[in-house]
This record gives sequence, C-alpha cells and structure tokens, in this order.
Amino acid sequence: MLTKQRGPGGPAPSRYGNEETPVHVHGFLTEKLSLNLDKSVTTSATCGSSVTYGTSAPSESAVGEPGGCEGRRGLPRSLGWPPCSMTQSVVVQVGQCGNQIGCCFWDLALREHAAVNQKGIYDEAISSFFRNVDTRVVGDGGSISKGKICSLKARAVLIDMEEGVVNEILQGPLRDVFDTKQLITDISGSGNNWAVGHRVFGNLYQEQILEKLRKSAEHCDCLQCFFIIHSMGGGTGSGLGTFLLKVLEDEFPEVYRLVTSVYPSGEDDVITSPYNSILAMKELNEHADCVLPIDNQSLFDIISKIDLMVNSGKLGTTIKPKSLVTSSAGASKKRQEKPFDAMNNIVANLLLNLTSSARFEGSLNMDLNEISMNLVPFPQLHYLVSSLTPLYTLADVNIPPRRLDQMFSDAFSKHHQLIQADPKHNLYLACALMVRGNVQISDLRRNIERLKPSLQFVSWNQEGWKTSLCSVPPVGHSYSLLALANNTCVKPTFVELRERFMRLYKKKAHLHHYLQIEGMEESCFTEAVSSLSALIQEYNQLDATKSMPVEDLPRLSIAV
Repeated sequence: MLTKQRGPGGPAPSRYGNEETPVHVHGFLTEKLSLNLDKSVTTSATCGSSVTYGTSAPSESAVGEPGGCEGRRGLPRSLGWPPCSMTQSVVVQVGQCGNQIGCCFWDLALREHAAVNQKGIYDEAISSFFRNVDTRVVGDGGSISKGKICSLKARAVLIDMEEGVVNEILQGPLRDVFDTKQLITDISGSGNNWAVGHRVFGNLYQEQILEKLRKSAEHCDCLQCFFIIHSMGGGTGSGLGTFLLKVLEDEFPEVYRLVTSVYPSGEDDVITSPYNSILAMKELNEHADCVLPIDNQSLFDIISKIDLMVNSGKLGTTIKPKSLVTSSAGASKKRQEKPFDAMNNIVANLLLNLTSSARFEGSLNMDLNEISMNLVPFPQLHYLVSSLTPLYTLADVNIPPRRLDQMFSDAFSKHHQLIQADPKHNLYLACALMVRGNVQISDLRRNIERLKPSLQFVSWNQEGWKTSLCSVPPVGHSYSLLALANNTCVKPTFVELRERFMRLYKKKAHLHHYLQIEGMEESCFTEAVSSLSALIQEYNQLDATKSMPVEDLPRLSIAV
C-alpha cells in the first residue's frame, strides 16, 4: 500500500507507580528516570489517573526539521521502503467515550515506553505515536527527530462537542502530552442525536477538522494509519465520528482507517442509541477499513468477573489498594454504577497490544496494514472480534500467571471476547494472533495446530492464520496474547441492534428530533437499516457453508 504524505498549573500528584521516581513528559525518560514497577502486576490507568509530570533541562539535541515530507510517498515497511523502519499513526478521539478511552491509552503507552526506554533517547518506538518537541521554539519548528527526549506530544486529535471531558484532560496529569492546537470542542453538545453530530457539527467543523488532520500528517515521516476511537450510542461519537471517516477517506485515501467502536448494551440509558448506532453502521460499512466492535455489556461482565474472583479469594487472588476495582479504603466497590474507568482501561490495553508491533521490534512483526490485508477478504466484512489474555491483571488483580498453552485456549473462549460472542462455535474467515513477550515461534505453531481441530474455518481459507511476535511484553507480564478474528459470531450483535432499532422505528418514536435537522429524511433510516440487513445477509450466506465439506485440493506437482 502506498502511504500518502502531506507533507498551565502545577503537576498533579502521583497515585500509582513509584512515587519516588515520577514519570515526566517534559524531560520524560531522562537519564535519571527509572520507573520501578512491580514485575508481578500490570498497572491500570484512567483519565483521572495521575503520573507526576515535570520539567527538566532542554534537550541537548539540535532542533530538527518537521517530520512531514510534502509530496513524498512511502511503501510499507515489509517492502523495504521508505528508509525509516518504523511508521507513525495518528489517534483521533471523538466524543466523551472516545476521549476517555484515548486518555487511558496515552497514559498506558507512556508507562510502557518508560519501562522499556531507560536512557531517555527519542527512538523509533516512541516516534510511532509521539513527537519530540523543543518547547523553546515557537510554532511548529521545534520537532526533534533524534537525541534525548525533550517534551513528548501525542500524535492525536481530540474532538468533542462538549467541553467537559477535554477540559478534564487539559487540567489533569496528561495535559502536557496534548498539543492544544489539536483540540476541537464546542459547548452545546450533540444531544444524543446522530444527525446533529453528523450533519450540523460535521459541516460546521469540517475545515477545522481537516486542518488538524493535515497538521498531524505533516508531522509524520511515514503515516500509516488513523485510529478512530468513538462510541456508537451517543450523538458526537456516532455522528461526528463517522463523518470524520468520510473526511479521512477523501483527504487521505491511502492511509488505513482503523476504528474502535463501542456499542451500547441493551440496558443503555440513551433511548435513541439504536437510531444512532444504525445510522453510524452505514458509514462504518462504507468508509472504514477495519472495525473493532466493543460491547459495553462484555466489558461490564469482565469487570464483574474480576470482582467475583477477588471476593471469592480463589487461586490466591489479591487486589492492589487504590486500583480501579477498589475504593480508597481498599474494599471492593458496590456496583451501583458501571465501572467505566475499568472498562475503558480494558479497551486501552487492547489498543496497546494492537500497536505493539508498530512500536517495538520482534522476531515476527506485523504491520497495521497487514491486519486488513490478511483478515478482510471482502470489503464490507471488516468487523474483527477481539479477545485479550490475560484479562484479570488489567485491573490490578494479582493471580498466578496462566500457562502459555492455557493463554491460547483462553483467547478463543467466549469469556475473553470483548463483544457478546462465541467464535469457537461459529465460522472463521481469518484469524490473527498477536503475541508479546518471551514466546517462541515453535510455541505459536504448536498451539495453532492444537487448536485448529476445534475451530471451523471457511472451506476456501483453511490456513487463514496471521501471526506476530513482539519481543517486548506488557509491563508486569511475561507474555500476552491479542486475538483478532473475522468470524460470523459478530452477526448476533448486529441482529440485536436491528431489532432494537425496529422497535422504535415502527412507532416512529423520537423520529422528529432527527427529521428537523436539515438534510435528514426518513429515507436516511430506511437506507441505513437496509445496509445493515445486507451485511447480516452476507454473514448468513457464510454460515450456510458451515456444513459443506472441505475440498482437498490437489497440490501443484512439478515434473522433474
């Protein structure tokens, strides 16, 4: 694939990590920094989590030119060009949910790089998602391409039509990580209305969004992917988030668009979420390269399971004080409210593992563009079911480590999926296993051969496996596994969504809120539900092939 180039307050107190070794953003990872983490646990981070950020002496490196290469195109790393061995990606956080998850991701990414990079050198791993900026230089000329880290800025664009969450970020411990020029906010919000986010705010802010995206792209040497994080149920996330996809497709047609979409549960408190989700689905079908659907109910079930294990005391389970699933007193919280911080943290860890090969070296690295190339055989069937293992330790719960083989088995269990799905009893189109840590290729092959008899792949892609090995494990672990499956098990999520939509639409309930927006007609709804029905039908057709025998195709014989 060709990659298109275009060219203040005091520090917040630390609540986790070693308080005697604060992590810095200005002067982050300097020579004196040593992040002393307990190797037996993984740290959780939330939007409100606090790492102490401070300021150190300016970098000794000379100020370099901005990273953008106007008019230059680059090929994927696997083809040996461009000369830079690492690519860069830009994260676009849209709406309340998108910004809260994004905040978790950046917090965890900083901690992970702090644990790996002890010398404070701005290397290719950090450059994948962070710019190194000399704050003494006014304007955009302060980018530093090598040498010591001076001040890290996330390659991110933050968008929300309410100020609350973005203001919280700018007043919190991560405030120095974000460039205030890369923020777009409004005051009124989208009122849980897809039409307001997509039609009203989309048209109103289109030029500003384009300008922010272009500026982010100019700071990249080899821009490979845009990560979009949003929710499907609200107004801004679903409406403006999917409007953004069309903008990216028009402006950066050769850069991958990988979307993390949080789907509402059946008990969602936004009454109009079925309308918003169906309207957003049509845009995802048409303009995304890959979509990672995340189900709020699955995240809630995972956190509840963690609570159950902690309270039962099985397997020597312990829980860290001040973690996401405990109160300040150390007692487990009552689940009167959904634990959104812990749920967001799981999604952030998904993104952290997904990008590990883009940030670190390994014996079997996987470029982000290879995900789409290998896992999406047909354009619209680009919804990938994700599972993580280990799961429990993502919320600061200490349990005895799982055996390596058990970790692979867990990845295919319905209890580890981030949507309500059971891939083992459905049809696989393709599957990717992204392993981190001290794992050998022989371990990977052995487990694939062990699991293959229990998994059903389409007849024309019986060897539809894609694997990667990243040598850097998550902080506090020996190894981890992220599985991405293109599997028909995603269909029930879409069927349930359509049923919820039809219950409202048959009564025309709340429809007038949408139709009063210029450009919205009832045909928008009928077209959207038809698009989803067509997608469901494609999965039905694939499921119908499950009973078909696998063809034993003859191998090519070579005459000697």
